Amino acid sequence: QVQLVESGGGSVQPGGSLTLSCGTSGYAFGRDCVVWFRQVPGKEREGIAGIYTEDGKTYGTDSLKGRFTCFQDKSKNTVYLQMNNLTPEDTATYYCAADLRRRCGPKWYDESLFDYWGQGIQVTVSS
Repeated sequence: QVQLVESGGGSVQPGGSLTLSCGTSGYAFGRDCVVWFRQVPGKEREGIAGIYTEDGKTYGTDSLKGRFTCFQDKSKNTVYLQMNNLTPEDTATYYCAADLRRRCGPKWYDESLFDYWGQGIQVTVSS
């Protein structure tokens, strides 16, 4: 059974950085669309950055490009979300999700496309 496991969350001051990790149990990333989502209480979950693991092509939202970057380390079978210059508005629960054996498409941010989800990890940005 495929499981996704996030790590690296926590608390950080405004302007700081965090790197989240998404690893797998029972699966090796190969030709998969892996996307990071986040959710603030009371709001819908939103797709923020993703990667197609075969060729490393990345996807992101215009509002976060330049601050949030998705990348991978194939040797570690891990996908990362690098978050820089964090603000309190980035406080949320972050999830990684995978659409296995499929390329990321034009609606890579659509959560209904993803069958596999991590448990979620909290990121809190405050002074």
